[in-house]
Amino acid sequence: MSETVEKKDPARDEWYAVGISADLRPGEARETILVGEPIDIRREPGGAVIVSKSDGRACPVRERYGHVWTSIGAPDHDLFAIPEADQEGRVLVDVGAVRVRCSPLRAVENFLDIAHFPYVHTDILGAEPQTEVVPYKVHVEEAGDEVWATKVKFFQPQAAKSAEGGIVTDYKYRVPAPTTAILYKTCPPRPGEWDVITIFVQPIAEDLCDVWPWMALFDEDNSLAELIHFQQMIFLQDRSILENQVPKLLPLDPKMEIPTRADMTSVAYRRWLKRRGMTYGAQTAAA
Repeated sequence: MSETVEKKDPARDEWYAVGISADLRPGEARETILVGEPIDIRREPGGAVIVSKSDGRACPVRERYGHVWTSIGAPDHDLFAIPEADQEGRVLVDVGAVRVRCSPLRAVENFLDIAHFPYVHTDILGAEPQTEVVPYKVHVEEAGDEVWATKVKFFQPQAAKSAEGGIVTDYKYRVPAPTTAILYKTCPPRPGEWDVITIFVQPIAEDLCDVWPWMALFDEDNSLAELIHFQQMIFLQDRSILENQVPKLLPLDPKMEIPTRADMTSVAYRRWLKRRGMTYGAQTAAA
């Protein structure tokens, strides 16, 4: 009699942001859920962060990009690099969590979508009648196994808190991990540099997640509170759209949703997830 072997879910072996480092003071602890499992996060009096499962087993820990990162499995890779985090003169902005009742993969895909700007972020990131998404480039960077979209351009009435008036904004998108997306975009006060805006998504369940936006900007005019408020406003506009998407889970079967030219990044992201065997938060076949 053959023995059935359950296929391991690769979601367990990824790194996830689960809290803001500065909010966890020595002696403090908090509880949360990661990929369906309760975990305990605490900072020891000496400063070290300890993450453990409900059975007491320790989880790996990193503190990077203003957040505590952990995994309920055993990652065979280190946390991805964001070199701009160490660049002198940047303002590093920990925005805080936004709870969203959607698949964590849906949250990432929405962040990668350019076409919704004029309709969801009207008169900020886009405006009618300038709704066309001009052709851009998408590829998988083999060295790091990352999805990249480049040569993206879009007219935006207010591309950033630091922007004055509408500009055609240059974008680059990077997906270094299944639940992380990084946006590099035109930096209005410092031409030649890129503003860096990210979302780190913490899967709580397959249809529930906390989204932790984080930014590395050049901005000498706006306060930290103003930058946080601007980014929270943008993401809260997305939340109502995300929570009403059908199906709730992200379809990986290309027959389930018909893509358009503007969806090239989404198509590449879904194929990349499917190749990696990432099914947590995904719908792999028509219901």
